[in-house]
Amino acid sequence: MKRLLYLLLPVLLITACGAPKQAALDRQSPEPAMEFQDLDTLFVTPDLNQDDTWATGEPEQTEIPEEIPYYNASAKQVNDLLHTQLDVRFNWEKEQVIGKATLRLKPYFYPTSTATIDAKGFTFKKVSFAGKTDTLAYTYNGQQITIQLGRTFNRNEEYTLFFDYIATPSAEGGSAAITSDKGLFFINPRGEEGDKPRQIWTQGETENNSRWFPTIDKPNERCTQELRVTVEKNLVTLSNGALVSSTTNPDGTRTDYWKHDLPHAPYLFMLAVGEFAVVRDTWKGRPVEYYVEPKYEKDARAIFPYTPEMLTFFSEKFNYEYPWAKYSQIVVRDYVSGAMENTTAVIFGEFMQRRERELIDELTNEKIVAHEMMHHWFGDLVTCESWSNLTLNEGFANYSEYLWLEHKYGRDAADYHLFEEWAGYFGQARTNAHPLIDYQYGDKEDMFDAHSYNKGGAVLHMLRHYVGDEAFFAALNLYLKRHQYTAVEIDELRMAFEDVTGEDLHWFFNQWFMEKGHPKVDISYGYDSATREAIVTVAQSQDPDNAPAIFQLPIAIDVYLADTKPVRHNVLITKRTQEIRLPAATEPRLVIFDANRTLLAERKDDKTPGQLMYQFYNAPLLFDRIEAISLLDAEETTGVDRIILAGLKDPFHAIRSAALSSLTEEMKEEALPVVREMARQDKHSEVRSEAIAKLAEWQDDQAVAIAVDAISTARPYNVISAALQAVAELDPAAGASAAKKLENEESEDIATAIGSIYAASADLAYLPFFEQRLEKVDGFNALTLYTDYQKLLAYATDAQMAEGADRLSKIALNMSNSPWRRLSASKAIVELQAACTDQALSEPDLDKADLLRKRAKILSELFTQIKAAETNPEVRNIYDQF
Repeated sequence: MKRLLYLLLPVLLITACGAPKQAALDRQSPEPAMEFQDLDTLFVTPDLNQDDTWATGEPEQTEIPEEIPYYNASAKQVNDLLHTQLDVRFNWEKEQVIGKATLRLKPYFYPTSTATIDAKGFTFKKVSFAGKTDTLAYTYNGQQITIQLGRTFNRNEEYTLFFDYIATPSAEGGSAAITSDKGLFFINPRGEEGDKPRQIWTQGETENNSRWFPTIDKPNERCTQELRVTVEKNLVTLSNGALVSSTTNPDGTRTDYWKHDLPHAPYLFMLAVGEFAVVRDTWKGRPVEYYVEPKYEKDARAIFPYTPEMLTFFSEKFNYEYPWAKYSQIVVRDYVSGAMENTTAVIFGEFMQRRERELIDELTNEKIVAHEMMHHWFGDLVTCESWSNLTLNEGFANYSEYLWLEHKYGRDAADYHLFEEWAGYFGQARTNAHPLIDYQYGDKEDMFDAHSYNKGGAVLHMLRHYVGDEAFFAALNLYLKRHQYTAVEIDELRMAFEDVTGEDLHWFFNQWFMEKGHPKVDISYGYDSATREAIVTVAQSQDPDNAPAIFQLPIAIDVYLADTKPVRHNVLITKRTQEIRLPAATEPRLVIFDANRTLLAERKDDKTPGQLMYQFYNAPLLFDRIEAISLLDAEETTGVDRIILAGLKDPFHAIRSAALSSLTEEMKEEALPVVREMARQDKHSEVRSEAIAKLAEWQDDQAVAIAVDAISTARPYNVISAALQAVAELDPAAGASAAKKLENEESEDIATAIGSIYAASADLAYLPFFEQRLEKVDGFNALTLYTDYQKLLAYATDAQMAEGADRLSKIALNMSNSPWRRLSASKAIVELQAACTDQALSEPDLDKADLLRKRAKILSELFTQIKAAETNPEVRNIYDQF
């Protein structure tokens, strides 16, 4: 499922997959520009100086356990599901699936006279052998049906069961990654939610497809499938595999017949129904399809960027051609995760559905498309046999994002993505470290976290650099071919690498996959002039209770001597503290530990300011520049301003953004011509936007002209938004006029920019502008727009404020709204309450003060209701901080 997406709200860590699963909040917003002073968290860790000495004295008495530790085993296979045939229609009013299912099975190995099938919340009208009239005896507990087969079948005998049933999908829980386990969802089924489209869609992972059809709902099961779905003739359907036929029925309905004839896991079955525009491409003669709401039809290829090119890239990278009949992608409303890699038919949340002009330079969609596509090899073709091994699905999907960015945009872009992935993992590991392969998880849903995703991808990256590219991709090819259409555990990946490289790799897999934690390394440098040796001392300081005391680390070290190219030394770290001596005719200008920049570790690097400045200008990788600028102190080190100015012309956009944010007033004179040029035509829209904002901050006399030109000529909406804000700041009348002209642009960025202008005006005539857009924005844009709506409401009449508060509370209480919208609406209510309370304290008119206190009380009660109703634990945690 979708990769983990980490949004910058307090303590809100979210997971995406099968994207990047994205969980608590349903979209990733553009992140704020990286600032030089904010980058040190990855390189200097607050607890690196902790006492890491070993205990001395008498050993403690070892406590003898009373029972075997709990172990989450792979599901026992008693019967093997070979084929599933479904025929379904729907009762929209009652939100029910009316189905017939035919399941072909055989005993897995041992003879059996019973079959236990997962079926949650069903009413069975008939259970029999297919084609037989006699019903079979069964017991049913609401979760599983156990059927008496009437005789014993052996492993060479197949049998076919028939179910006539009604399923009423309901939720029993959810997680940060997948917020509801309902399995099948009716969206606006009775047409009561305004212009929201009526849809049906499914979410099978982890074990939730058994809420709408009977199956053996485990990841180590797999079968082929057929699905006939009957719907109103105006509705489009999508399922796995190929559309074989579409038949109009006498009652005006239509039955679509989908067939998927290669085996896959039951959690990968999918179905979607609704009014969609379908845009079609092809790849090697196979259909490639994009399903979007009709108004986004012209944006479909931008929403799902480079899909055919990615199919070629991954097929060639693994030397294993995409194995399935088609590749379809669909956006649905109110999705409970980020995206899901259903075989041949990927579902995405509506956060993906934006205009082409909003997606310029925005890589979120691109990374999520890559992530879900990668699953079609790692997850769909070869599937983890248990959720303990989830990283065999999600770690690979996470790493696909690196591979694609490296291919399409170069190593800087890929390394910057890896930098963000590391940060996400470290953020979780500091409070909740566990093994990457975790057989002792509390709940299977807990596995969808920054370990399975971020750490999993980072560990694969280290493995790639250790064995080399040729061996890495040869081993993956062997792994795919050896285990295609089967379920696997971590040892099978290890053995594929060992069979290719000829090396025992237990040491690598044990410390990175089977143990929890990661190294914390202190690195110091010296020079022995007598022996002409550079000295590198590496001390591992991780807590032995939370990680291996010693990680075995094969590391590249680059030694830079005067006016020469660096000399590389490959060394092996095997001690808690290890001194490494390297030949050096003169004292090095610089030594770089982990010169490939692949090690997943928190590090404290004892370089001098001079060495860091040399590193910024001379070392080759993005990490080298990031590390240098993160550790240099502009107030204490002469020359850092030169690095910031040089950063304005860096080839990578994030460094240019960081440089812009770090410019001081003292640098203005020298930087101004460069910043003006960046504002006019930087090749990255986010940098151009930030340059326009910097000119406005400096009140440059060319800022308005540059911004006005951008409003009329720029394509990216974020540039127009930044330009509008700049004009409004420097020339409010011109800003208000420009805002009015841009009101009809379908851009969240522009809507939030206009909202800021209108809120500042205190003109209540602008309230309808906000009210028409509250449920059309998401992510950070929702936070901004809702806050500005609240600011304007503070000037409203009692009736207007009551109407606004009611509108916000309905958004916050509707669990089908995205967590971002719910959170934004709740925050607006809390801030409106605070504003009323403050006004009451300063209001001299006692009647008005009393009215304000009454408003504040009503708003406080509304927020109490909202907190009580909230189902997402991450959002509840944030509410506790309000």
